[in-house]
Amino acid sequence: MGKASATQNSGRREVRAAQYLRMSTEYQTYSIENQRDAIRDYADVMGYDIVATYEDPGRSGLSIGGRPGLRRLLRDVESGQADFETVVVYDVSRWGRFQNIDESASYEYRCQMAGVRIEFCAEQFANDGSIGSDVLKAIKRTMAAELSRMLSQKTFIGQSRIIKMGFRGGGYAGYGFRRLMVDASGNPKTILKQREYKSLVTDRVILVPGPADEIAIVRWIFGQFVKKGKRAVEIAIALNERGVVTDLNQPWSTSSVRTVLTNEKYIGNNVWNRKSTRLHSKRVGNPVSTWVRVENASEPLVSRDLFNRAQAIAKARACRISNEQMLVDLSKLLEKRGWLSASIINAAPDCSKKSLYIHRFGSLQVAYRLIGFEASLNYRYFDLNNQLHRRRLELIEDLVAAIGKAGGVAYYDAKTGLLRINEEFTVAIWVARYRPTSYGYPRWPFRRRRETVSDISVLIRMKTDNVTVRDYLIAPADDAQRAPPMLRSNSGTRLDAFLFQSLDPLVELAKRAPIELGS
Repeated sequence: MGKASATQNSGRREVRAAQYLRMSTEYQTYSIENQRDAIRDYADVMGYDIVATYEDPGRSGLSIGGRPGLRRLLRDVESGQADFETVVVYDVSRWGRFQNIDESASYEYRCQMAGVRIEFCAEQFANDGSIGSDVLKAIKRTMAAELSRMLSQKTFIGQSRIIKMGFRGGGYAGYGFRRLMVDASGNPKTILKQREYKSLVTDRVILVPGPADEIAIVRWIFGQFVKKGKRAVEIAIALNERGVVTDLNQPWSTSSVRTVLTNEKYIGNNVWNRKSTRLHSKRVGNPVSTWVRVENASEPLVSRDLFNRAQAIAKARACRISNEQMLVDLSKLLEKRGWLSASIINAAPDCSKKSLYIHRFGSLQVAYRLIGFEASLNYRYFDLNNQLHRRRLELIEDLVAAIGKAGGVAYYDAKTGLLRINEEFTVAIWVARYRPTSYGYPRWPFRRRRETVSDISVLIRMKTDNVTVRDYLIAPADDAQRAPPMLRSNSGTRLDAFLFQSLDPLVELAKRAPIELGS
């Protein structure tokens, strides 16, 4: 007897339902496939017809920010587009491990207000609004949040132990160093290149001295700062004039020079936990008492005496100047340049650095006001960038939803900035602001494409209001790499052939075509 017949004979109306699936990047017992199987069995028993699927594969349950599947579910439910009356979730933790359990309840409440109920197929209680179920659900939400906190603490303890053993806790090696992967016994295996990571859980990474020319540059930087009395900005300018680049293949800046002058790894120390972000909270600086410091963890590149002298000089320079003198210097710089910005301040040899102004006055805007400089226009650029960034995420979210409706699977990886489609190809999507030339001709910058390696590059060109989309450049990565850094209205036949009025070509690429079997 078929499913439809069984439902009809039982006198039970078949309910149209959706399923929500989530798996974070942690090691977990239940994968997406296991959740899908459990929900399917539950639907068979309950007589539910699963008509929609919302997925967040590889997504943390701590916040809704990085979960396009859940956001799309809420949008469909609240907009009335949902063609179902129930959402089946494996258990309470799959709905989310929100640190504030009221946040988890709020998303469920929004669905209920729209006439869609949430059911948990693996829980031992019916989510029917009774006192018993509500109490158990609150306990489960608390347990889910607490598990995340416990995992975070265990991870922190484990990382601290690795650091105390002298191993690297992550991040770039830094100029003058290289990352050496060693096995569980400490035997060297290979030097890791950028974006290469250890392959086995038992492997570890240590810092070792890099090429001789980089070590010489590090010692030259300390010598110029301590013995020659040069400032960080002067050292950066000198390095750039010599054609020397950083370990990230970028020009030297005041900040990168200071990183070399202040990082204890150059005297062999391994310092960890100076800054942290836990459970998707805001990244904060930690008190010195909480730092994990291991001395003589690696071979030093400069002597401790030279390093300590550099710290003393940096501290003396920071404390030597008064607030009044800093404002006088800033006024002189404004008179000289006619405008102020962070980059202008940092590049001025006779002015304190941006970070010191922020430390002394709370923000650059406060310092600007004290010298009578109206900086509101100076921050429009950042406001517009934030606006374009939000618009980009909205368009990506809409694209993910469209691909899902077309039968494909897509999710956005915020860490890499890539959209992964059907686990077959990746797409890098950028937004270009409208920039007129001095003659009024429109231009769109296309520089960020080189930061991310993808199969397809998409540039969303905005109209003059930088709110409305003008068109979409959808091109293979190789063709995008050959595009000029600034696009025009007509960039040539080869490039203009990739211009479209929507992202539908990507949706078409993501569609699954049925296989027709011959007779």
